[in-house]
Amino acid sequence: MLGNGQNHPLLVPSSKAMRTYLDFEKPIAELESKIAELSALGEGESGVSINDELAKLREKAQTALQETYKSLDPWQKTQVARHPARPHSVDYIRELIADFTPLGGDRYFGEDLAIIGGLGQFNGRTVMVLGHEKGADTQGRLRHNFGMAKPEGYRKAVRLMELADRFGIPVVSLVDTAGAYPGIEAEERGQAEAIARSTDCCLSLSVPMIAVVIGEGGSGGAIAIAAANRVLMLEHSIYSVISPEGAASILWRDSSKARDAATNMKITAQDLLQLGVIDQIIPEPVGGAHREREAAIRNVSDALERALSEFESQEGQAIKKQRQDKFLAIGRTLPAAR
Repeated sequence: MLGNGQNHPLLVPSSKAMRTYLDFEKPIAELESKIAELSALGEGESGVSINDELAKLREKAQTALQETYKSLDPWQKTQVARHPARPHSVDYIRELIADFTPLGGDRYFGEDLAIIGGLGQFNGRTVMVLGHEKGADTQGRLRHNFGMAKPEGYRKAVRLMELADRFGIPVVSLVDTAGAYPGIEAEERGQAEAIARSTDCCLSLSVPMIAVVIGEGGSGGAIAIAAANRVLMLEHSIYSVISPEGAASILWRDSSKARDAATNMKITAQDLLQLGVIDQIIPEPVGGAHREREAAIRNVSDALERALSEFESQEGQAIKKQRQDKFLAIGRTLPAAR
């Protein structure tokens, strides 16, 4: 379903430039390059068909892709989560939210496009959507500050969540940020307080809130709009208290040890589901969401529909209590049975 707000300047779609290969995808890149060369040749002067050779190469490339993505390590998943062609919040909103009406400003300082939000229709129900937006090209990344929100972004999020709560509208948040903006001006305007108040607002809502980590979920910048009744993660997303590079710089004073940090931090969807931090993993197409964007967006749509349906008949206080109990239980263990 394509939203009617598709032409709004906030919803410029992510670019579909020439395919970018990650470091560990080199064998796949070589095979697909050969396929492209053979496809361009077509029928040669000799009249010999290359269809059989193309079919073999395509099968080999697909097998290599499946085998590679079946066993990604945490650092490789980090690279996939940051892939420049991965669908961003604007892509999900364009495809899933009809009649989207952006709402901006925190009514204190100004607008922050690192977080976009507004009202729209998802499968016939009115929802309030919030999402980090990184931007799709150089100009867009600068405009959206690479998805790193300042205090006014989180205060805008609070304003929109409170508006949704007032009118009984479910909240959907799309998480994709390396973290909140760490600049001096953000600290001067109360970054820590803004993040804390946004997190508290999430926990205080009497309406259902569903969060989806669609790329990176970095630190307090992510949890500020992700303290939800259901926290879902795309298969190759990451969610952590600090970036692997930041953790490596602190632990070993060497950011080149980011791979070691990623492995030890338990940042993948699979680890976090096992630890009870998230509630569901949303499968991605083979090769990641950036290879088949439409399929990835459909998977998110299905998961959102199921999650929102769970709370349709529940009272506001029960919804709030479920959310608060969920987060209070994280990290706690039951006493051993006697």
